[in-house]
Amino acid sequence: MKKWEKQTMKIAALGAMALTLAGCATAKSSSSQGNNPGKTIKIGVNMELSGSAAGYGEQQKQGIQLAVKKINKSGGIKVGGTKKKIQLVIRDNKTSNTTAASVAAQLVNNDKVVAVVGPATTNAGTAAIPNMTKAAVPSVSPSATDPDYTLQKSGKVQKYIFRACYQNNFQGATAATFVTKNLKAKRVAILTDNSSDYGTGLTKAFKKQYRGTVVSSQTFQEGDKDFNAILTALKHKKIDAIYAPGYYSEIGLIVKQARQAGIKAPIVGSDGMADAKLAQIAGKSNATNVYYTTPFSTKASATNKVASKFMSAYKAKYGSTAPTFSALAYDSVYMIKAAIEKEGSANSVKIADGLAKLKNFKGVTGTTTIDKQHNPEKTISIEQLTNGVVSKVYNVK
Repeated sequence: MKKWEKQTMKIAALGAMALTLAGCATAKSSSSQGNNPGKTIKIGVNMELSGSAAGYGEQQKQGIQLAVKKINKSGGIKVGGTKKKIQLVIRDNKTSNTTAASVAAQLVNNDKVVAVVGPATTNAGTAAIPNMTKAAVPSVSPSATDPDYTLQKSGKVQKYIFRACYQNNFQGATAATFVTKNLKAKRVAILTDNSSDYGTGLTKAFKKQYRGTVVSSQTFQEGDKDFNAILTALKHKKIDAIYAPGYYSEIGLIVKQARQAGIKAPIVGSDGMADAKLAQIAGKSNATNVYYTTPFSTKASATNKVASKFMSAYKAKYGSTAPTFSALAYDSVYMIKAAIEKEGSANSVKIADGLAKLKNFKGVTGTTTIDKQHNPEKTISIEQLTNGVVSKVYNVK
């Protein structure tokens, strides 16, 4: 009987110990969710540095590196009572959705970063979301503009996904209002890049907001070079403006060929045109009476002290005027910095909490407040090109 009692007590003791250990393990797991910093704060970069979107990715990488250099020069990011410097881990997703997902996994699992900047495109960013969410590490995309990017299929917000740019529906609707009120265009032709969610999303938002007549709605694909057939057909229609949402590589050619065909109507587009290469492709004289929505305007930012300092630093470092995508990427890094300092922690879950609470953040691209769907509330600008140079800026709130 005594032997049985001893065995029972031993088993009970072991059981209690197991429960205690299990409780400790659970508590430890809960408190250590996500990634934590070491001697440095590791920030990953999941970026399109090769492939079709490499032009945007390289600009964003430059903005990121400039921000990190400035932060580290001042001692780093304040975490509680100490300062930690940023260590960048840059990986190329090759403008591939599959690679973007793989890069995300490498950054969060192998490199143990506490936050990620990128990807640049909506499709690559969306592919990375499952791995970011599983690891509880936030990402800030400088330029993923699809309205649903930060949302789950159920409509709930993606806890770890943020962006520094406004979404397509806001951008497309603003363009439609501008075309109606400022350009007084009652008849519009639309040319859409239907090879991406970017072009189709902008067109959908524009059509929903526009109150005039859409005379013609044509599509093209990324990589197309010859738009003469479409433009010749448009020449014989009475149009007051052309809305062509897409990237500078194709829109530059559309502008060039439209002007060569004798079409002088205003050509209005999106932030994918906000690059000096647009005028290079179109030809400076052809890039006249051209407009595009943009979150960053060098002219409008001249009175913004934060933007002015950024533009000077960019010019000194890279020898050229800062493009929109560099500005957005620069702000993305500083948004992460602000989140860390707000929470007093560089734990990845805490950074996500801080990003979600970001209010009145003074950045290069304006004052930003993150809304409930992790989108930035900020001012939008429309730049006008004359002979390939920004000649006027319209600010729209």
